[in-house]
Amino acid sequence: MKLSFRWYGVDDAVKLQYIRQIPSMYSIVTAIYDVPVGEKWSIESIFSLKNQVENVGLKFDVIESVPVHEDIKLGLSTRDKYIANYKENIKNLSKAGVKVICYNFMPVFDWTRTQLDKVLEDGSTALVYYKDQLEKMDPLTGELSLPGWDTSYTKDQLADLFEKYSKVDEEVLWSNLEYFLKEIIPVAEACDVKMAIHPDDPPYSIFGLPRIITNEKNLDRFLKLVDNKYNGLTLCTGSLGSASFNDVVSMVDKYSRQGRIHFMHVRNVKLLEDGSFEETAHYSPCGSLDIVEIMKVLHKNNFDGYLRPDHGRMIWGESGRPGYGLFDRALGAMYITGIWETLDKISKGDN
Repeated sequence: MKLSFRWYGVDDAVKLQYIRQIPSMYSIVTAIYDVPVGEKWSIESIFSLKNQVENVGLKFDVIESVPVHEDIKLGLSTRDKYIANYKENIKNLSKAGVKVICYNFMPVFDWTRTQLDKVLEDGSTALVYYKDQLEKMDPLTGELSLPGWDTSYTKDQLADLFEKYSKVDEEVLWSNLEYFLKEIIPVAEACDVKMAIHPDDPPYSIFGLPRIITNEKNLDRFLKLVDNKYNGLTLCTGSLGSASFNDVVSMVDKYSRQGRIHFMHVRNVKLLEDGSFEETAHYSPCGSLDIVEIMKVLHKNNFDGYLRPDHGRMIWGESGRPGYGLFDRALGAMYITGIWETLDKISKGDN
């Protein structure tokens, strides 16, 4: 396991020097954030980012993410131009030593929550998804201020996107994803860069838009679209685990045995009776997922890919990007590391 940490660049309140101080930290997960979706990333900007990371003693191995342009997801005639740019980004990132690229294929919205600052019982604040809150929201008339909602769209642009997606059902989206994969995976293989798709978050339709990277059956189908080790997964325990129909431990076991998990996002969620969920501390008793069991199957299957603690609560008075503060994610990193060290010692027969 290679422990990593998400960093949002020079404007991130969490400094690289602070991340470096987390014991066993290996790699930074980051991206170029000032280039429009679908455009090429310059070699100069990539190497500038690489140098910033490596100057503090961390590796520049994982990019999260290179976003997929909506025209590709929609299957429009313009998609080939954006796919060509995507291929160039893979090539340029490989020149800088990047080993894994995380991306998603969610239409319009990325990960979606209904509240950023729910006060939990312990006084910390967390991201939550409450169905009753979602039912009161209309993305075409409301304020687009929640994470996962692309505020770069005007309401007219968003309405146009929804109109285009009205003609895209799950099967059309599958076809468009297959087209994309068959174009990029040969390039990724040639560059020795593993592509790792992130599950839809949450793993079911939002606002009537199709979502397909949602469950074990669909992950099996995805991996068979291009049955190549360079076509793999970012297995996010919190995304898949936010739906009770997913057995996360079993899925982690299955896909890590197959060698198709290139990147792990590990976090905990607490499932509520109505299908809502709250993000919690990583510690297993705080939520509905058994983090120890997840780490056990990874260890059993000799997982040597990248893993990062995912969204954390805001604790100890910290302010900043919701879900991406330093303190709780650092606690999560050490919890995960402690489990892994214990498993190492047990497997070696150490007392």
